[in-house]
Amino acid sequence: MKTVTFKDKTFRVSISEAELLKAVDNVAEKMNADLEGKNPLFLIVLNGAFMFASDLLKRVEIPAQLSFVKVASYSGTASTGRVTELIGLNEEVKGRTIVIIEDIVDSGRTMYGMVEKLKSLGADDIRIATLFFKPEALKYDLNIDYAAMNIPNDFIVGYGLDYDGYGRNLRDIYTLINS
Repeated sequence: MKTVTFKDKTFRVSISEAELLKAVDNVAEKMNADLEGKNPLFLIVLNGAFMFASDLLKRVEIPAQLSFVKVASYSGTASTGRVTELIGLNEEVKGRTIVIIEDIVDSGRTMYGMVEKLKSLGADDIRIATLFFKPEALKYDLNIDYAAMNIPNDFIVGYGLDYDGYGRNLRDIYTLINS
């Protein structure tokens, strides 16, 4: 498929599965070297990061634990702009090396909130791994330790990312061509 349409939006292929997997390999290789002997806890942010995390963690060869979390940052129907809870975090983080696995970092609001929350829980070393990083959109002071790919500030779907719930299952990345 060269293009896909979900509801009122059409997207075209922009990054192939082969390119994605090569970028994932590069991140895993760096993690294997950087995290040797650290016994990290990988926190996979649902829903979007599940495909990236699956492919990435099959390539990470160091001893590690993993957990899936959701982020709560809403009051009623509006975002508060800050992370109030890490839903599903049952592991002890105090004194640990934590690696947050995210699908995409654009403004950085979610990651900033997660880092602050993990610091307040006593995490020793907090790192961020993201499949996609949009440096032009970043509004928060964050260190992105592992970015598989830097991309422009376009709207994308596929490989875990969605538009209104559609497109997460696509193997490739598709970029919005009409709005």
